[in-house]
Amino acid sequence: MSIWLGVKLPFGWSSSCPNAHSHTQRKRMPGRLQLTSSSSSSGDASISNDKTLNNGKNNGAVVSGTTARGRRLLKIREEKRRREFDRLHNYPSWAKVLEDACKNDEELRAVLGDSIGNPELMRKRIEDRVRKKGRNFYKSKTGSVLAFKVSFRDFNPVDSYIWFELYGSPSDRDVDLIGSAIQSWYVMGRLGAFNSSNLQLANQSMEYNPLYDVDKGFKVMPSSFHDISDVEFQDNWGRFWVDLGTSDFFAIDVLLNCLTVLSSEYLAIQQVVFGGRKIGDWEEGMTNPDYGTSTSRFK
Repeated sequence: MSIWLGVKLPFGWSSSCPNAHSHTQRKRMPGRLQLTSSSSSSGDASISNDKTLNNGKNNGAVVSGTTARGRRLLKIREEKRRREFDRLHNYPSWAKVLEDACKNDEELRAVLGDSIGNPELMRKRIEDRVRKKGRNFYKSKTGSVLAFKVSFRDFNPVDSYIWFELYGSPSDRDVDLIGSAIQSWYVMGRLGAFNSSNLQLANQSMEYNPLYDVDKGFKVMPSSFHDISDVEFQDNWGRFWVDLGTSDFFAIDVLLNCLTVLSSEYLAIQQVVFGGRKIGDWEEGMTNPDYGTSTSRFK
């Protein structure tokens, strides 16, 4: 492709003159060479830039500054931010109420367990809790779904304390309730109810009109409690002293059966300890109600 540079010829020269044409070509030559050189240099620069970009595409670490580990960490952070957003904006309000209540309610925290943070699992745990409480939802129940612990510490059936630990300090109603249950247990024992020597119907079927031998029952050696003390409370601990006399250990099973229902329905008990002279911060002789003590008297 020829380029006309518009060079003005001297007077008397003609473009048809060979010399003039040759001169004109010589005048145009530097321009053509210059254009060619410029085009070549820009082409080289373009090729150099293309190589750099190609190298950048082939080596992602140089251009993007990321690695496979970095991308995984970024994905984890994004997922964490998404879960946090869902927790703050889409988390059920009732689940938030339960989580806040767990901070001060040990029993509720035990019911929910590791379901905290998972609304569906929390709902299932609460439904199980309600199901265990019974179908009558209008009935007031303040017990515990957790079974209390039972332990023995050198228990002497004729001279020992029986201790029980509550989840909190008992109210006057709680003191009367557990005191009445233990007093009833003592009255039954005093009347000889806990005598395993005369269990005629325990191993018989009631479908075939069983027979009861009254003479055998009358001739059995009687067994009864000898004595029991008042029920004392200090903070969340309670105790009473007992002398089972000639009663069998069957009486202990009856007491535990009674306390089990009492704990699950009305008054939550954390543990029951048979034996031992001192447990926790118990102080002998402290009877002032101002110091968190109370007593359920039998006599």
